[in-house]
Amino acid sequence: MATSAGAGKPKGKSVKPSREEKAAARTAKRAQRKETFANLRQAFTITRKGDPKFVPMLIGLSVLAVAVVYVVVLLITGSPYVPIPFAVLAGVLVAMLYFSRKAQKSMFAQAEGQAGAAGWMLQQQLKGDWRLTQAVAGTTQLDAVHRLVGRPGVVLVGEGAPHRVRGLLAQEKKRTARVVGETPIYDIVVGRDDGDVELSKLNRYLLKLPSNLSKEQVGTLEKRLAALGGTRAAGLPKGPMPQGAKMRNVQRTVRRRS
Repeated sequence: MATSAGAGKPKGKSVKPSREEKAAARTAKRAQRKETFANLRQAFTITRKGDPKFVPMLIGLSVLAVAVVYVVVLLITGSPYVPIPFAVLAGVLVAMLYFSRKAQKSMFAQAEGQAGAAGWMLQQQLKGDWRLTQAVAGTTQLDAVHRLVGRPGVVLVGEGAPHRVRGLLAQEKKRTARVVGETPIYDIVVGRDDGDVELSKLNRYLLKLPSNLSKEQVGTLEKRLAALGGTRAAGLPKGPMPQGAKMRNVQRTVRRRS
């Protein structure tokens, strides 16, 4: 008796998503797109309000890119129609790059000096192999020290009133040195005073620090520092405090959580 080629073999059944699951996935995608567009619209509005020249420059640079690419491709191909898609694409790319750059600059300008701004920046935009522990020390006035562990060693980043933050940094540096021994410890104050690092330049500053540890040493160091604990200022805001927020109410919350 003839048997089929696949007889005797276990048949793996591929589970197909149900209609409800497909509908839920489509709804999630639509919600994600909606949120993305809302964020872009908000960023555009903030940037436009912060810089009156933003929209004219955006349009001008896009038109210039379109014109330049159109002429270059026209000279190469000799056809008046072939350059059109290349010119449009160039205009869109230039507009996106300019918008991204100006939006980031506007975001940093608004966050500068606000409580929680440095911790938020480190969490959202930190580049490289870093291990971040936010608010390892802080005050009820919303000053904070954040700890980074990476190839350079330990970096303590302070934000808040300079006369209080420098004292916090000194205490935390002494506390950390007892655990890390000869490992380099860097301390940074985020601000605009002499010797401070501006919020917009913090990431660049960290990338310029020398590599003193191997990846294995970084992992070991992080475990040792975990014994120190973190988030001793757990009531601090997780991002830049909105303008107009009542400082007294936030401070009262911090005291209750301390």
